[in-house]
Amino acid sequence: MKKIFKIGDQKQCTFIVKDEDVAAFTTGVVHHVYSTFALARDAEWTTRQFVLELKDEDEEGIGTKVSVIHHSPAFTGEEVIITGTITHMEHHEIICSYEAKAGRRLVATGETGQKILKREKFDRLFAHAK
Repeated sequence: MKKIFKIGDQKQCTFIVKDEDVAAFTTGVVHHVYSTFALARDAEWTTRQFVLELKDEDEEGIGTKVSVIHHSPAFTGEEVIITGTITHMEHHEIICSYEAKAGRRLVATGETGQKILKREKFDRLFAHAK
């Protein structure tokens, strides 16, 4: 694992809320706003950008946690910018806070965690899933 980032470093990704990002279950669409699970996915992708640069060729990242706290809705078609900030790094784990904004409106905040493992350990952990 490379040592190229420090506490406070940031990554940013932009998303457009699509129809497939709204809260929908087998009973139908709940509402046409950015769902909790889509926000969690996109927040984790944003902070994974650190992992993609940190990991060596023989390593891979694995998520350890994600939280979402909604502050206001983001509607279908709106642009949402998610900014991830490194808050803690220890051994092979990176913890990030993030905020999601639609324009100047705060949509969500939360935290993600990811560990970087040697590929051989990663493969052993998931060998039974194949």
